Formats: sequence, structure tokens, C-alpha cells
Amino acid sequence: MFTPKYPVPDTAPVPTTSPVSPLAPTADSTTLATPAAAPPLPTPSARPAVQLTPGGLLTVAVGGTAVVLVVGSVLVSMLLAVAITGVSVAVCAVVLRLLLKDFNSHR
Repeated sequence: MFTPKYPVPDTAPVPTTSPVSPLAPTADSTTLATPAAAPPLPTPSARPAVQLTPGGLLTVAVGGTAVVLVVGSVLVSMLLAVAITGVSVAVCAVVLRLLLKDFNSHR
């Protein structure tokens, strides 16, 4: 049920020779027609895909620095918010403990 079902592989016989075209004039009827040559494949260029000018490099460096500073300030502010929340909860716990201790001792 969960096994993949693959299609049946193609079982057609592979032709070993190309047939002679009856419309093409040939010198001898026993010679075979030659297939047309395939067009050459394009060669990859030797130059890099991205070219940075000095101005573009400066822009990328300034942009990267700005992103690092913004993300860093956001992370530091979140860490500071968590630290302040933790300290305030600890102070509230100490105050409540002292109030409950004083309430129980005066009875």
C-alpha cells in the first residue's frame, strides 16, 4: 500500500542503423543516410556570474553592517527585557514572602 509504483520501463528495441530515406538521392542503394549533426552545445562563460564594482562592494558592506547592527540591537533589547522581567518577578517574590512572614508572625 505504501510502496511506490514505478512505471514499466520502455522496452522498445533501439535501432542500430538509420533507415535510408527514399526521397534522398543516393549514389548506391546499399548506403545508409547519415544523420544530421547535432548543433554544438553552448560553452559556459569564463567570467563570474556576479560582478561587483567598488561602489557596489561598498554598498554591500554598508548594508551588511546595518543589518548586523539592527539585528544585534533587537536581540540585545529582547535579552534586556527578559532580564528586567526576571528581576521584577524576583523582587515581587521577596516582597510577598516578607509580607506573608510578617502576617503569620503577628497572630
